[in-house]
Amino acid sequence: MNKKLIEFLLQAKKSTYAGTEGDSKRVLSDGSKEFIFTAGEYCYRDRYFGSNPFAGEEVVFLNNGVIWVMNYRGHILDKTISDREVYGFLKQALMNVPEAAPFRGPTEFMLGDYKYVSKVQGDFNSYVGAEKIYLKNNKIYQLYFHGGIII
Repeated sequence: MNKKLIEFLLQAKKSTYAGTEGDSKRVLSDGSKEFIFTAGEYCYRDRYFGSNPFAGEEVVFLNNGVIWVMNYRGHILDKTISDREVYGFLKQALMNVPEAAPFRGPTEFMLGDYKYVSKVQGDFNSYVGAEKIYLKNNKIYQLYFHGGIII
């Protein structure tokens, strides 16, 4: 099941926040923002609060039962750089989410003066990690995440 689940998760992540559908989030009555992606019997939900800082949860359901979850919290450290610029770069990094570690972005991604780094301990079943963005070697953003299989 993990291979099919991972393939779905990769598609969901690339089709929501990081991808072109990322601009179609809905705002819920509690103030959170949410993306939903479904394919077959799987459903992915990414719901988060805030902007800078922000915190949220990604959940994958199979036939309406929760099977995988990830919680995260992040923020921009350098207030002189626009949210749009940092989160724009972040989305590009997240589009490269690797199959071997389908949590956030790749181990490393560079574009211009920006560098994205992700480090994970554990595996798909149970993991904890951190991602950072550097601009000209200065850390300007960080996020911590953890999660795993629920079933």
